[in-house]
Amino acid sequence: MLFGKWFAESGYGSESSLRRHGSMLSLTSAASGYSATSTSSFKKGHSLREKLAEMETFRDILCRQVDTLQKYFDGCADAVSKDELQRDKIVEDDEDDFPTTRSDGEFLHNNNGSKEKLFQTLSPKGINGIDFKGEAITFKATTAGILATLSHCIDLMVKREDSWQKRLDKEIEKRRRIEEAYKNALSELKKKSHFGGPDYEEGPNSLINEDEFFDAVEAALDRQDKIEEQSQTEKNRIQRVSPVPTGDVFSTMGTYRFAEKVTSGRGGRDEGRHGRVYRREVEENGIVLDPLKATHSVKGVTGHEVCQYFWDTDVRNDWETTIENFNVVETLSDNAIIIYQTHKRVWPASQRDVLYLSAIRKIMANNENDPDTWLVCNFSVDHDNAPPSNRCVRAKINIAMICQTLVSPPEGDKEISRDNILCKITYVANVNPGGWAPASVLRAVAKREYPKFLKRFTSYVQEKTAGKSILF
Repeated sequence: MLFGKWFAESGYGSESSLRRHGSMLSLTSAASGYSATSTSSFKKGHSLREKLAEMETFRDILCRQVDTLQKYFDGCADAVSKDELQRDKIVEDDEDDFPTTRSDGEFLHNNNGSKEKLFQTLSPKGINGIDFKGEAITFKATTAGILATLSHCIDLMVKREDSWQKRLDKEIEKRRRIEEAYKNALSELKKKSHFGGPDYEEGPNSLINEDEFFDAVEAALDRQDKIEEQSQTEKNRIQRVSPVPTGDVFSTMGTYRFAEKVTSGRGGRDEGRHGRVYRREVEENGIVLDPLKATHSVKGVTGHEVCQYFWDTDVRNDWETTIENFNVVETLSDNAIIIYQTHKRVWPASQRDVLYLSAIRKIMANNENDPDTWLVCNFSVDHDNAPPSNRCVRAKINIAMICQTLVSPPEGDKEISRDNILCKITYVANVNPGGWAPASVLRAVAKREYPKFLKRFTSYVQEKTAGKSILF
């Protein structure tokens, strides 16, 4: 009865409310029918859900087998109880017929007929027609199938757990990187958050120090350079300008190397491969007024061409990238105009505007051996149609572009080509930026922007004049 008690407590006994099928399969057919299922359960590719369905099927089979075996053992128990009653009855009858006392062994030995009757009731197939041996084999096969399927389920769970663990590790690593980036961004935001107000921009009471001011300006200029480079690349791709002949290719400026520090009050000279930049540090009432002079030589262009492109407002936006917008306020003559232009703001510096008269002139040489001179002069003026505004700081300029053309005579009777001409450029600038930008920042910007401007402009002139007739 222990076997039946254990199955009853575990929920598989005959008293449990398990699901029943409509018809009861024989144990032999059930074992043979589901053996194929248990074999197929070992095939790869079965999902965990399929294996759980097989476990459900095996459970139903096992429950039926347990019920069958329970009936068999219940029948055996009933047979034993009946046998004891029968034995007591036989003993009583024998005592009535034979009052002589006998030992149990003699009694049993002399009652073959009664024992044959007992064993007949205990015959394996005599209890509800159940084949105990067949049921035991089927029960063993079913439990083996359950264990095999359970092992496969465990393997699937382990693999799935490994897969989820890998995904979890990836997510943890991704989260770590995101948190690190977030912390860095938050740190940068905290550093720059106080730059949003007017007290942290250019002004007389600015709270931003020179180092922070310089870093901000440099970062803004770097962004503008990148945008300019991308724009130029796109223009070249669209226009598909013909390449310059080998003889006209000329490196205009090279790389300028500036001293780390210039002693206050002394002049500085910055030399490039094909030009020089001279500057002198001058301050007036705390405002930087450093005069600058640059000399440069460009092959393949004339002084007239250089000055014409520098003065012509129709092509100004093609080479000048610092201007936000400009307009001609007044035309004084064919070669003199008044221009108002605003420059792109470089945060945290205030935006600048400038109102100036621009004139182009040709100065004839006093000596026939000397070259003629072309110049463009830009200097600040006042005009009623363009008064100063609170939106911008009005800068004052005094700039001149002075060009001379040198011609080397060609051999024989050949015509003069661009290989025979060289333009000597002298660029002078005296700019009062106004405002309250730190002197160190203004000088650093001048070091950076003047050489870049000359290189960009002269390269533009070479590109535009290549293949065209020479304009002397």
